[in-house]
Amino acid sequence: MKNDQTLKINVKQTFPLTIKRLGINGEGVGYFKKQVVFVPGALPGEEIVAEVTNVHPKYAEAKIKKIRKISKYRVKPLCPIYEECGGCQLQHLRYDQQLKEKRDIIIQSLERHTKLQVDQIEIRETIGMENPWGYRNKSQFQVGTKDGKVLAGLYGLNSHRLINIEKCAVQHPLTSKATETVKSILQDLKIPIYNERSRKGIVRTIVARAGVATGELQIVLITSVKELPKKELIIQEIKKRLPEVKSIVQNINGQKTSLIFGNETETLEGKDFIQETLGDLSFELSARTFFQLNPEQTVKLYNEVKKAAALTGQEKVVDAYCGVGTIGLWLADGASEIRGMDVIEESIADAKKNAARHGVNHATYVTGKAEEWLPKWLKNGWKPDVVVVDPPRTGCDDRFLQTVLKVKPQTFVYVSCNPSTLTKDIQTLSSKYHVEYIQPVDMFPQTAHVEAIAKLTLK
Repeated sequence: MKNDQTLKINVKQTFPLTIKRLGINGEGVGYFKKQVVFVPGALPGEEIVAEVTNVHPKYAEAKIKKIRKISKYRVKPLCPIYEECGGCQLQHLRYDQQLKEKRDIIIQSLERHTKLQVDQIEIRETIGMENPWGYRNKSQFQVGTKDGKVLAGLYGLNSHRLINIEKCAVQHPLTSKATETVKSILQDLKIPIYNERSRKGIVRTIVARAGVATGELQIVLITSVKELPKKELIIQEIKKRLPEVKSIVQNINGQKTSLIFGNETETLEGKDFIQETLGDLSFELSARTFFQLNPEQTVKLYNEVKKAAALTGQEKVVDAYCGVGTIGLWLADGASEIRGMDVIEESIADAKKNAARHGVNHATYVTGKAEEWLPKWLKNGWKPDVVVVDPPRTGCDDRFLQTVLKVKPQTFVYVSCNPSTLTKDIQTLSSKYHVEYIQPVDMFPQTAHVEAIAKLTLK
């Protein structure tokens, strides 16, 4: 029967469709003959004529042919290349409504991936931004040429066409200014630009990172080979035209890859890093350090972690997937001891430096996996009261979750950037843990991304 249902929808077929909700990637979701249809750009409550673009066994994809009933929350996107670029998914939705839909995405994930009574869980209103534009502190724009002109931007949605982005609505103005300036320096000095197809040319990517609180800039030029022609002139021009730049770095990536960074990095001028501050903490950001892209919301996010951890000064805290130690340091004043781990050695070195710089002497950082360290510590009689995790999009490792169920910390605080993996992991922990509440935080306005903090307590 299922296959018959699938066959009822064909590519190029058109039909009326009512959009019920937003999907996890920001597309409108409707149902035709019991089949799920995803429509990018369509909003909940809209009645549209959909044209099918793709049919899969369990769902179909379509585009809007016509909107018959328009959502009262539909607005004109601020960005002129919004439709082509694909970097944002929700600029056509009024911001207050974006926040409501993001909360709904978490509810949908709970319904799909858990057996919990979702109406019994406190899911709080999404914490948004007063000004939801110009917040991203880092840009990584590919470089190309067209008719002899240097372009920098992103590849268009599902295409290999470079969209030139002169002013991105969600990028911090300093990063936009930096990219535009470097682009014109490369143009003026006739520096060979890398061509993906022929694999000739030198400069591949311009990375600009701003210390939003400090006003410092870092420029990274990613090149296909080590020899950068007119290197001294490039440095001279960057310093002259962008006095805010405190660090100029070259990274070499000669591979045929979609990865931005190669393995070799060299500082050309200034420091290896720029400074950034969050609250009372200051951080050194080197070219490849992971750091949250929206500092203003990061402070709100970490304060929510602090509330969820509810420390009294007595607790032993584990900061799993700790990165450069930001969350642990944020909680340090309320903990008797912090222990953090991460599989990336450089991050642990940075975490140790950050702890030392802030005079946090009761923090220990080790390289490795939480699921290997926790049992060792437990064996030696050390048991955490609170475990905080901020895993990658893939969620927590199952072995780690099983370890937590054995170690049984009183409080488990889960910081998530992916509602699907968050709710799957909550289901695994629900045998021993009760979900006290989930607090969504909008780290990336105008996009479909939603971060959340879940507070779980031992039953």
